[in-house]
Amino acid sequence: MHPLEPMFRPRSVAVVGASGDAEKLGGRTLFHIKELGFAGRIFPINVSSREVQGLPAWPSLRDLPEVPDCALIVLPAKLVAAALEDCAAKGIRHVQVLSSGFAEEGGEGVAMQERLVAIARDAGIRITGPNALGSISPPDGFFGTFSSLLATARPGPGRIGVATQSGAYGSHIYAVAGFRGLGISRAIATGNEADLDVASCIDYLAEDDGTAVICASLEGCRNGDRVRAALLKAAAARKPVIVMKVGRTEEGAAAAATHTGALAGEDRVIDAVFRECGAFRASSIEEMLDIAYLCSVAAVPPLPGVGILSVSGGIGVLMADAAVEAGLPVPPMPPETLSRITEIQPVAGGRNPIDTTANLNGRMHVFEGISQAMMEGAELGSLMFYLAHLGRNEERFPPLEQAMAALRRRFPDRLVVAVMTHVDSIRLRLEALGIPVFEDPTRAVRAVAAASRLRDLQAGAAAPPKPRRSGVRLADARNEAAAKALLREAGLPVPPEHACATAEAAAAAADALGYPVVMKILSDDIPHKTEVGGVLLGVADAEAVRAGFSELMRRAGAVRPEARLDGVLVAPMLRGGVETIIGTQRDPAFGPMVMFGLGGVSVELFADVAFASAPLTPERAGALVDSVRGARLLEGWRGAAPCDRAALVSALVAVSELAAAEEAVESVEVNPLLVRPDGAFALDALVRVRG
Repeated sequence: MHPLEPMFRPRSVAVVGASGDAEKLGGRTLFHIKELGFAGRIFPINVSSREVQGLPAWPSLRDLPEVPDCALIVLPAKLVAAALEDCAAKGIRHVQVLSSGFAEEGGEGVAMQERLVAIARDAGIRITGPNALGSISPPDGFFGTFSSLLATARPGPGRIGVATQSGAYGSHIYAVAGFRGLGISRAIATGNEADLDVASCIDYLAEDDGTAVICASLEGCRNGDRVRAALLKAAAARKPVIVMKVGRTEEGAAAAATHTGALAGEDRVIDAVFRECGAFRASSIEEMLDIAYLCSVAAVPPLPGVGILSVSGGIGVLMADAAVEAGLPVPPMPPETLSRITEIQPVAGGRNPIDTTANLNGRMHVFEGISQAMMEGAELGSLMFYLAHLGRNEERFPPLEQAMAALRRRFPDRLVVAVMTHVDSIRLRLEALGIPVFEDPTRAVRAVAAASRLRDLQAGAAAPPKPRRSGVRLADARNEAAAKALLREAGLPVPPEHACATAEAAAAAADALGYPVVMKILSDDIPHKTEVGGVLLGVADAEAVRAGFSELMRRAGAVRPEARLDGVLVAPMLRGGVETIIGTQRDPAFGPMVMFGLGGVSVELFADVAFASAPLTPERAGALVDSVRGARLLEGWRGAAPCDRAALVSALVAVSELAAAEEAVESVEVNPLLVRPDGAFALDALVRVRG
């Protein structure tokens, strides 16, 4: 049994702060547990009443005749620590603190929450909250929450597991699921996450036999390793995980930090980690539940191609457009398949989508022949029917239902989706066959595309490899020359260049390198040289180099008189190729991350960059390159020669291994890394080393 089983599916539960008034939080929590089907033992705790809502009550947890599996604490914040100490004395090891007034309010609340953590740690208690919503398990009739939505939109039993930080967010998901008739297996809202977090709950749901698909919502992340491990566990179990991470924008991230007391991470880092661990990131609750519904009714499609069979030409085209926009292939049917379709339905048109027209009166059996022909004629992972309003007609629908059942039997591994307005009775029968039913064509297509994407994400899910020892001698690398020396030792391609303390030394270096050259100011105090006019390009001869040395020193001294100037860096002037940026940063939750994108001014103008966890293998480095839109320039754009992709991949691997192996390396930025047909060259670099 998973260690968190009693939190989700207790056999007995104590409600600390139980009230006879069902309008109070403690009364509502007890009422839900007592009245909504829980078959286990219930122990109300109330200091002044010996009976609460018709149940025997006890003044303290210490007075209980047995040790309950789980306790729910619904008390004023100042009383919670004493109640948790009672849990410890009684031997209760699973506690949900639904009370608010802790770290989310700052000030004294932070210290009060730390006190709860200390008590729980010393007693070996696992807690959710404080400021949590509670947990529910509809198949067991357990609704351990004070949420008022249960009076109007209680979710029924199903196969969708839910784990959220925010109670209001979780409550909204439960409500929408209830209104849509979506079944939930287990659900929990973890609140402030003083102990258990969403990742811990995903870990549980990945093992839970009653859960087929997992929905999760994060506002912040403190323990990246736990998130990675939980998502990878779910991927290994082939349980789709659909995640929402709020705080995409700077404004949203600031609000999330205020709400939970946790800082939101770099959004593109979160994207990368979810992708690497096999999870799909949804952009709305509607999208999350659409995907979860599809995956709870049917398996993800084994192939990406989709077939569309429609009684409306226009809707068929709409669905095809939506599929292409979502990255879902819509392969045309081969000629022999089209001939078979025409024999079955002479008026049918199109190559995919196939338009049967609305002329189906008395001939709905043609769907069986056409759909089987499509499945056999092209590489399709899924087949989608658009059937207008036939799902509302109990008299006309049975032949079509039989055709769909036959299709499922013949192709049990393929995804079949019906799009139509419908009555619940028809929807439920199709769902029993493993056929999801949607009313909106575009939402249906996007859910299928997401399911197809989940297949690929889970197949490629993997933790970053273990870092190798870099062997690099870390040293102060505040100016460009020192940074490049460190990176050269780590295996990055750095062109020959010279740090020069005098004008004559600079001229001699330029003579040795050959003209034209680039000259850049060197200073530990000036990381961004262009801000002081500290770069000269295309310097053509020795006299210009001497004059350039003096000019660079003058400019830097005028703009930054306090800066220590170490001289000038002289480097060859390289032209052609594509400017890229590579680098690393150490994320507070997820550790070292690698960045790649278009370089030079493009990185600020277009922000076309992507991240991956360090270290990289050559395969993962190649995938990182491919994920950036501008990477097409490397293939040779408008007659240009293709760039040396292997050299770029090698540089990414090298910088990732440095970041992963050396914790003292806080960040690396190589901008630009010039990628040419004859190799890659680090033209500028900045390295920050701690200590």
